[in-house]
Amino acid sequence: MKNILNNKVVLITGGTGSFGTAFTRIIFQKYRPKKVIIFSRDEFKQYQMAKEFPETKYPIRYFLGDVRDKGRLHRAFEGVDYVIHAAALKQVPALEYNPMEAVKTNVMGADNIVDVAIDRGVKRVVALSSDKAANPINLYGASKLVAEKIFIAANAYGGGKVRFAVVRYGNVFGSRGSVIPLFMKLKASGIKEYPVTDDRMTRFWITLEESVDLVLNALKETEGGEVFVPIIPSMKITDLVRSIEPNPRFKIIGIRPGEKLHETLLSEDEARNAKVFKGMYVVIPQFYETKEVHKKYDKYRSLPKGYAYTSNNNDEWLTVEKLRKMLKSL
Repeated sequence: MKNILNNKVVLITGGTGSFGTAFTRIIFQKYRPKKVIIFSRDEFKQYQMAKEFPETKYPIRYFLGDVRDKGRLHRAFEGVDYVIHAAALKQVPALEYNPMEAVKTNVMGADNIVDVAIDRGVKRVVALSSDKAANPINLYGASKLVAEKIFIAANAYGGGKVRFAVVRYGNVFGSRGSVIPLFMKLKASGIKEYPVTDDRMTRFWITLEESVDLVLNALKETEGGEVFVPIIPSMKITDLVRSIEPNPRFKIIGIRPGEKLHETLLSEDEARNAKVFKGMYVVIPQFYETKEVHKKYDKYRSLPKGYAYTSNNNDEWLTVEKLRKMLKSL
């Protein structure tokens, strides 16, 4: 992985988001890319990002566009070696009320990425997915599951020239959509009562830096068609609150529509086709099999019968003390 991005043109869809910004920062620190293209639809966020990464100092270009627009993607993908697809609509309640908007961006957008990547001769595409795609109960999760299937299937009709892979992970610690800013605001206001949907709730947590490492590993390791799932810790939502306020009171407000009590990163059905590989679980594609895939993964350990990787069934947990240390780094 040491030189994988050196002298390469890398395009990040949704590049002005939390992940895209962290990915850009890390690759400029560790690699020497020929060019980084930030593809997103928000001109103000591009303006803000350009303050940290000006075109006069970095080999970076800012490209306004939407993944729904195949023609714009076709223009942006010219000369691109690798695509990191992070663009998505993610707010669960908003997507329940606007279902076709989720489909247009998360599903049709994924299909556009595939078509243009093949037409433009991109070498590798890594798409970001979500734990909500495993056994989905809301439209966001369902749309990401469909997107996963689109990227996996793309390996079959791409003639083997482009490798498509998926990474699936949980909540990102300190990202824009995290609950942490809300709890920190309550703390700053001197409020001792914290709203919690259910005091049994657990979640997977991954740092932005770990999510970037996961994508880089997938970019390096993929043979095409895999879903890469990190082995990451869980935490109790009540412990997260206690890491911010040592003696809180909890106001149980009930699980919201489309929300799970515990999250799933690997369902029991998927686990039957998964391997333990270099600190990750890798789901082997079932409808796209190649000798290269089997040669790479067959020697690695399979998961036990009946296994499912859920946030309440985990060997590693973030304690209040660990969470407190992580909060100090934000």
